[in-house]
Amino acid sequence: MTRILLIGQDHATAERLGLQCLERGIGVVIAENVCEGVRVLATSPVSLIVADWSRLRLDLHDQAAVFDRVAPGVRVAVTVPADAPIEARVALELAGFQVVSAPATLDELLKPLT
Repeated sequence: MTRILLIGQDHATAERLGLQCLERGIGVVIAENVCEGVRVLATSPVSLIVADWSRLRLDLHDQAAVFDRVAPGVRVAVTVPADAPIEARVALELAGFQVVSAPATLDELLKPLT
């Protein structure tokens, strides 16, 4: 079963994405912050991690390494405000994250990296 981990999404976004996932038969796990998300990853496999940019606390490369260590090969999408600086978007992409403007749609999140 496909399962998505949502980290730090506001309540309305988490609810909207969660309902869309359930309609498509995709499981959803919700974590309030990255620490809680890492605990989830240690015990439950996921197909995609979606994290809110404002919840990332480590240097971006260190954050990417943490996700890779607990969920090797799992794609990580980071949602950013539409007005986020281009420098921040590029830094996220260089660290290996998929960057998606908030509010993200499920289709955007499910789109593979190209």
